[in-house]
Amino acid sequence: MSERLRTVETADAADYHGEAPFAAERTGVFARAWQFLAHESALPDPGCWVADTIAGYPVVVVRDEAGALRGFHDVCRHRAGPLTDGPSGRCEGALVCRYHGWRYAYDGRLRLARDFGPAADFDPRDFSLFPIEVETWRGLVFARITPGGAALAETVAPLEARLAGADWGELAVSLTRTHPVACNWKVYVENYLEGYHVPVLHPALDADVDSARYRVSMEGAVALHEAPQRKRDAVYGGVWAWLWPNLGVNVYGDGEGLMLERIAPIGPRATRLDYVYLTPGGRPVSEATLAMSDAVTAEDTWLVERVQQNLEAGVYRTGRLSPRHEGAVGAFQAMVRAACQTL
Repeated sequence: MSERLRTVETADAADYHGEAPFAAERTGVFARAWQFLAHESALPDPGCWVADTIAGYPVVVVRDEAGALRGFHDVCRHRAGPLTDGPSGRCEGALVCRYHGWRYAYDGRLRLARDFGPAADFDPRDFSLFPIEVETWRGLVFARITPGGAALAETVAPLEARLAGADWGELAVSLTRTHPVACNWKVYVENYLEGYHVPVLHPALDADVDSARYRVSMEGAVALHEAPQRKRDAVYGGVWAWLWPNLGVNVYGDGEGLMLERIAPIGPRATRLDYVYLTPGGRPVSEATLAMSDAVTAEDTWLVERVQQNLEAGVYRTGRLSPRHEGAVGAFQAMVRAACQTL
């Protein structure tokens, strides 16, 4: 007789709401993990910049005169003013604070404290911008708030192996979309990490894939989905993966390109889905792909928002994870716990 598989207890419901767990995840998870920011095409020339917020950390990445990407907290060292005024733009020779006009070189050094006046104890060399790490993979720009840890190439290695040399060189941004979701970011990630719910919640997706053979396996910081197609022209043919802690990488079949799905935490009960569609030459995304994406997102949003309400209702505390279907969910919960315990 085969050994009975052991079920795993879920994380506690209290971990999905409240300021204390979110604060621990902000520094333990998001400050230490690589976060997708943009495609390199958004930074074509020196002075081009992109700005974003990672779990409350405002950041900016700029291309310098030599073509390298430099990353900083988007926070002036004078009185915490912003250096940017939107998601992207271009500056001529310096990043300039939008509050009092302090100017910073592309390497972060303070070049000018505008009309500051005499100050015997003020040395501009002590007031450079706070740096962050920046690396790229397949034309995608990632940032990491806290230095140290695995390089980006090491982190994405299991996914790179699965892609088997596929060429993304001709891909360009075709479309971006955002979707607000009223749930904790972990609720949405956990939904992404299993196909157990597919035959119940997603009828159109279930018609495309054989959900009885849907499997998700963890390899390091990457979850790899196996969802055999029921038909040759299925929208969901391709490579489907997740990168710790909150990025879905959905590669469509037949050269249609891919969609990056960033599950961005806004607060303990609020998440924003950032969808970036990359297609060959930036051509329009097919109507079939968008229709399937919209349908699945709407179905998932309804479900995870109800789950969030139930987690806060004071009825449920913990449950059990299926050893057949939810191993990646258990691995994710263990990774979150480990990241927060090392603070």
